Amino acid sequence: MVEFTDLPRRAKAFWLLVVIAGFLSIVCSLTLWPVAEGNLLRFAVYLGSAILASRLKIRLPGIFGTLSMNYVVIILAMLGMSPFGAVIVAVAGTLGQCFFHVDERPAWFRVVFSAGGIPVAVLAAEFVLKSPVLLRLGTNGHLALLAASTMYFAVNTGSVAGIISCSTHKPMYATWRNAYLWTYPQYLVGGGIADATHLLITHYGWPALLVAAPPLYLVYRSYRLYVGRINEQQDHLLAMSHLHLRTIETLALAIEAKDDTTAAHLRRVQIYASEIGSELKLSTDEMLALEAAALLHDVGKLAVPEYIVSKPGKLTEEEFEKMKIHPVVGAEILERVQFPYPVAPIVRSHHEKYDGSGYPDGLVGEAIPLGARILSAVDCLDALASKRQYRAAMPLEDAMAIVAEESGKSYDPKIVAILQRRLRELELKANADTGDLLRLSSNIKVGRGLAPATGFAESETALAVPSPATDFSVAISSARREYQLLNEVTSDLGNSLSLEETLAVMGVRVGRIVEHDTIVIYLLKDDKLIPRYVKGESFRLLSSLKIPIGQGLSGWVAQNDLPIVNGNPAVESGYLDDPQLITSLRSAIAVPLRSNDRLVGVLTLYSLKSAAFTPDHRRMLLAIAPKVAHTIENSLTFEIATNAAETDELTGSMNARYLFAHLQEEVQRNSRASDSFAVILIDLDGFKNANDQYGHLAGNRILQAVAAGLRLNCRAGDVVARLGGDEFVIVLRDAGKNVDLTLARIEETFRKSQIDANCEAVISFSAGISRYPQDGAHAEALLGKADERMYEAKRGKKMLSGGLFQTHAVPVPDFPSIA
Repeated sequence: MVEFTDLPRRAKAFWLLVVIAGFLSIVCSLTLWPVAEGNLLRFAVYLGSAILASRLKIRLPGIFGTLSMNYVVIILAMLGMSPFGAVIVAVAGTLGQCFFHVDERPAWFRVVFSAGGIPVAVLAAEFVLKSPVLLRLGTNGHLALLAASTMYFAVNTGSVAGIISCSTHKPMYATWRNAYLWTYPQYLVGGGIADATHLLITHYGWPALLVAAPPLYLVYRSYRLYVGRINEQQDHLLAMSHLHLRTIETLALAIEAKDDTTAAHLRRVQIYASEIGSELKLSTDEMLALEAAALLHDVGKLAVPEYIVSKPGKLTEEEFEKMKIHPVVGAEILERVQFPYPVAPIVRSHHEKYDGSGYPDGLVGEAIPLGARILSAVDCLDALASKRQYRAAMPLEDAMAIVAEESGKSYDPKIVAILQRRLRELELKANADTGDLLRLSSNIKVGRGLAPATGFAESETALAVPSPATDFSVAISSARREYQLLNEVTSDLGNSLSLEETLAVMGVRVGRIVEHDTIVIYLLKDDKLIPRYVKGESFRLLSSLKIPIGQGLSGWVAQNDLPIVNGNPAVESGYLDDPQLITSLRSAIAVPLRSNDRLVGVLTLYSLKSAAFTPDHRRMLLAIAPKVAHTIENSLTFEIATNAAETDELTGSMNARYLFAHLQEEVQRNSRASDSFAVILIDLDGFKNANDQYGHLAGNRILQAVAAGLRLNCRAGDVVARLGGDEFVIVLRDAGKNVDLTLARIEETFRKSQIDANCEAVISFSAGISRYPQDGAHAEALLGKADERMYEAKRGKKMLSGGLFQTHAVPVPDFPSIA
C-alpha cells in the first residue's frame, strides 16, 4: 500500500490545499447558513439515506476509486436543507463510501482527502443552485439544478483527477477525461431524480422519498453492468498487453543468448529511460516505444559474429564495419513485429551522436528521435557502471563524468543534465526493481543424448597423416607440405616487437596447421597464467581465467612442462567467479612455451568436438613452440623496456621523454580535427626549503604524493608528467572548462589536506597555462609559454584571462603516498 510519505512533493501540496479548502468550506457554510433553518428529522433522514446509498457503488476502471449513488441524496439535501446540512450529509456519505463494503480499507490520507474535497464541491454547487441569474431565467429552478449538478461533478472529479495527476506525473486533463468524463451523464440523470423526488416530497411528504429508490437502483444497476463490460474489455486488453510485453522480453532473451549483456542491465536501462521520458513528457505511445526499445535495442547483434560482439579490446576497421550493421538489422527485425508504437526508429538511431558523427545515418541534434537520444546516454552510463567478465564495473560517479564530457557531442545536453541531477534517485529506483527477466540455461550440461540419430562425423585434422601402407611419394609430399606450413607459421614472427601484434599474428597462423574452435595464449605472471590473446568460442569465459600454476588443464602443462592432448576444457572454468559455468568446448591440446629454460606461457587450443586432436598436432605445436616462446619473450622485454623508458622512476608519472612525444602527437591530432588542448606547467613553491630542512627522503615522499594527487585529479585521457625536479606538466585533452575545473580540484586538495611526510613543511604551487593553437604550434612553444606564465604567477601576479594562476601558501596536501 502506498504511504503518504511515498507521495511526490507536489501531490502532498495538492492534498494539503484540498483539505484546507474543505475545512474552510465547512466553516463558511456554517457561518452563512446556520443549521437552525433546517429540520432535524429531515437532516436525520437524509443522513441515513446518504450512508445507505453509499453502499451502491461502482469501482471505476483504470483508477483506485469508486462512484457511489449517494450523490443523488447529496443533491437532494442541497435542495431541501441548508448548505451546512448538505455538507454534513455529503461528508457522512463519503465516509460510508470509504469504509462500507470495501475489499481493502483505504489509507488515512485518502479518507481525509475525500472528506475534505466533498465540501468544496457541495459549496460550489450551492452557489450555482442559488444563483440569481439562473433563477431569473424562469425555468422553475430546473436549469439551475442542471448547472449545479454539472458544477458538483466538475469540482468533485476534478480534485481527484488533480491528486492522481500530481502523483503519476500525467496531465490532469487527460486523467480527468479518461477516468471521469464518461460518468457525467450519470450525474445529470441523478440530478433529475433528485429534482423529481424533491417535488414529490414537497407535495406528498416523506413517503415520497421511497419513490426515488427504484430509479436510483436502476441507474446503479445499468451503470454497474456497463462498467462490468468495460472492465472485461480492459482485462482482455491488459492480457494482450502482457502477452505483448512477454514477446518483447523473449526477444530480449534472444539478445542475451548472443551477447553477455545481463537481463539486469536491460531492466536498469529501461527504468532509467522510462523515468527520463516521463520528465520530458513523452506521449503514451512514445513511452511504450522507449520501454520496448530499451529491451530490444541490441537485437541486431544476432547478425554480428560472437567474437566481435564479445571482444573486450579495440575493434579492427573490418570488425567495426561488421558491428555497425546491428542498428539497421535490429530495426528491420522489429519492423516485422509491427509494434503499434514507433520502436524501430529508436533502435535504428540509438548509435547516432548529437554532433552528427554517429551511425548509421549521421543524424544531427533534434533530427535524432528523442527516444534514441535518451537510450544512447542511459545505455552508455549503465554499461560503464556494470560489471563485465572482462572488466570491473566503473564507479557510478566516474561513469557519469564520462557521459557528461560527451554532452553536446555524443549526447543531448538536456538529457545529460537530467541524468546528473537525478542520478542517485534513478540509481535507487533501478536497484529496487530489476524485474523478472528469465535467464537462459545456456551454461548447463545435458547428460542424456549419447549421439545424434545420424551418428557422429569423422574427426577432421588439418593435415592428412599417411598410414604405413601409404605410397612413399604421398608421405614425402605430406612431409613437404607440413614443413612449408610450419615454416609459414614461424616466418616473420619477430618482425614486430609489439606483443599484441605478435600474439594476433600467431593466433591466425596456428589455425593453418591445427583446426580448432578457440585459441588462447596464456602468459605467466605472478605464478598465474593470464590469457593475453583469446579468440573463438567461449571467449568471455576464457578471457576471465586466472589459472594458478599446477591447477586446471593449462596450469598442469605449465607446472609439468609437458603437453596434453584431448584434455577436458571444463576443468579450466573452475577458476571463474561463478564455478557453475560450463563451457561447450569438449577437447583441448596445450603445449608449454619456454624460452632460454624459462616458462613464458602456455599455448592452448580448444575444440567443440571430442577427441579432436591427434599426436601429429602435438608434434607440430611442439615444433613451433620454441620460436613462438622466444618471440613472445622478446616482445615482453620490449614492452617492459618501453614502459620503463617512458615512466619517471620516482613518482610513477610519465617522464619528459614521453611528454614531448605525446605533445607532438596531440599537436598533429588536433590540427587534423581542428580541436584544442591545454598544457599546465606546475612548480612547487617551498619545496627546496622542505628538502633542505627535512632531507631528500621527505622530499621524495612529497614528490610522490604530489604526482599521485595530480593523477587523481585528472581524467583518464589526460597525461601527468614530471618535467624534472619539482616541476610537473598536465596535458588536458581540451582547453575548455576542464582547465579551470582541474586547477580548482588541485587547489582545493592543497588547501584542505596535509601530508604525513614527517615534516612541517608548507608547500604551495604556481601554475602557468598555454593552449593549442593560440599559444603555439609545437611542443616547445607550448611548454615555453606555460613556463613564462608560471614564472609570472610565481612573481605574485593574479590570474589573468591569458591563463595566469597562483595559489596561496598552504600545508602540503594529503595525496595518496606511493610505496
